[in-house]
Amino acid sequence: MIKSMTGFGRFEVSEAQRKFTVEMKGVNHRYLDINIRMPKKLSFFESAIRTLLKQYAQRGKVDIFITYEDMTETQGVLKYNESLAAEYMECFKMMEETFGLENDIRVSTLSRYPEVLTMEEQTENEEELWSSLEKALKGAFTQFVETRTAEGAHLKEDLLGKLDGMLEKITLIEERSPQIVSEYREKLEEKVKELLEDTQIDEGRIAAEVVIFADKICTDEEVVRLKSHIAHMKETLESDEGIGRKLDFIAQEMNREANTILSKANDLEISNIAIDLKTEIEKVREQIQNIE
Repeated sequence: MIKSMTGFGRFEVSEAQRKFTVEMKGVNHRYLDINIRMPKKLSFFESAIRTLLKQYAQRGKVDIFITYEDMTETQGVLKYNESLAAEYMECFKMMEETFGLENDIRVSTLSRYPEVLTMEEQTENEEELWSSLEKALKGAFTQFVETRTAEGAHLKEDLLGKLDGMLEKITLIEERSPQIVSEYREKLEEKVKELLEDTQIDEGRIAAEVVIFADKICTDEEVVRLKSHIAHMKETLESDEGIGRKLDFIAQEMNREANTILSKANDLEISNIAIDLKTEIEKVREQIQNIE
């Protein structure tokens, strides 16, 4: 099943008074470009998150937003720096002796001096954190893939419709080409008759001119290759994921054949059909840019 590069996913996990929410969105991009926004507390998981995402996506610009709420009562621990407090007291004693001042330092006053009392976050169990975060990530990634797959199915249906329409236009070119040669021969014979009047027409010379003209406007090879590219693209659309680059290459080859048909066209009807073909191929290429 083909996948679009456009998708969205969201999942939430609440465990052991911790809550993880993962939201993500993706758009088309030539390569896999991952942008992660999350609390600094979780930054050491970035490499693991990127590795996990690569199991779900191969191409696209993917933005991931992670929020974390810790509702435990022991989020921080109060630390008392006894040695620093002792240094403060020693300094106060020296000031008392030097300046003859009363040492009126109380515990409440000393505790407010820098770094005497500090609040430190408790070290969390990384395995527990990752276990909960991984569940949230996998839930969001799975939903992300589902939306991509659904969009991919719509893209596939649209592309197949466009390819069938192109085959119809190619059939019109095949039907029109012999008529152009026949019309050219009739016009050539009429022109020669006007010029030569009663003189006998050299059928061999006319036949030779017609052959040269037919060879000049012949698009049989281009038509065969274009039909082959269309069949190849249809076959590729039935393949597994990761076909975007291949489809783009096939579309480039299709466009090349359509350009050649247009350059050889010596007929307004075929020129218009070739222009329509190029327009449809361009639409196909635009759609392919969204396929992973």
